[in-house]
Amino acid sequence: MILSLSLAAAGGGGPTAAAAPYHAPRTAEGTPDFEGIWSNLSYTLLERPKRYKTLIATEAQVAWALARRDALIDGRKPPPDPDAPPKPPPKPGDADPDPDDVGQATSEFPDRNVDFLRIYGQARTSLIVDPADGKLPYTPAGRKLADAADEADQHDFANPESRMPDERCLTASGGTTGPPMLNSTQNANYQILQTRGEIAILSETMHDLRIVHMGARHPAVGTHPWMGDSVGWWEGETLVIETVDQNPHDGPRFLPGGVFYLSPAAKVTERLTRISPTQIHYEFTVEDPEVYKWPWRAETMLNAAKGPIYEFACHEGNYAFPDILAGARATEKAAKAEPPKVGAQP
Repeated sequence: MILSLSLAAAGGGGPTAAAAPYHAPRTAEGTPDFEGIWSNLSYTLLERPKRYKTLIATEAQVAWALARRDALIDGRKPPPDPDAPPKPPPKPGDADPDPDDVGQATSEFPDRNVDFLRIYGQARTSLIVDPADGKLPYTPAGRKLADAADEADQHDFANPESRMPDERCLTASGGTTGPPMLNSTQNANYQILQTRGEIAILSETMHDLRIVHMGARHPAVGTHPWMGDSVGWWEGETLVIETVDQNPHDGPRFLPGGVFYLSPAAKVTERLTRISPTQIHYEFTVEDPEVYKWPWRAETMLNAAKGPIYEFACHEGNYAFPDILAGARATEKAAKAEPPKVGAQP
């Protein structure tokens, strides 16, 4: 990445393409200062949706996608997709292609004022930049793990422990806590604090705190902590964070459109570079040979936010979990009460 590109292209004014690379202010220890509240709020997904053929979206595509979102929020009919082939007129009785599922169009949709991820002014269609198709390069075994997690999420309601960590308020939904820190359309805020030996990253979602041990080594014996074990070091202006020893219960992260899976053997390498007073360029590489055919890379932006970080009270007034388990018990009771089928063996 060329850091001397115009910051004006990113919408914030600043140096021209010929200007020297930006140098972040320094902490008392002389390292780049990343302290503050940052947000990776954006409408762009980790994987590229099928409708986009390239990494960069046209402004017409952006306008249509955001207009469609706003129409769904308002309960209006979405505008036609200009890139879609002509469709035959609907027949009487055809299902609504955009149903209001449990009131989501009016009460449960994410924040409205969210744009596509923009890097140097260009709207991105996916966080993934390598491979070029913007898709997770699952191995057959990795795809099987992701599909099994999705199946369990849809059908396994036997015990609290069988539900996903985000549903149990243990980790953030959609992988926003990290690593890697995936973007979201709501509560996408982080607070960074730096000391000589550690860097702390507080996620607003699920109020999780990740500690990066600077200049340290990973423990010889893994303990599988939530969010893995993170060590960091500086490479000039860039903070590098390497995380291993992933918690096996946090393998699947459920995202719009699919499952992002990490095995306990995965290594996530994050690189954060402050490129202006208001932006940190954030990229990460995932290496997980059991799950992915090759290492893959993604990037996004952290933008300065006014804050503050708010409390994320996941379980206050949360009646869903006992209701889910009560439904499972009722299903089991009904199954035991069913009479045996004709011809069935005793």
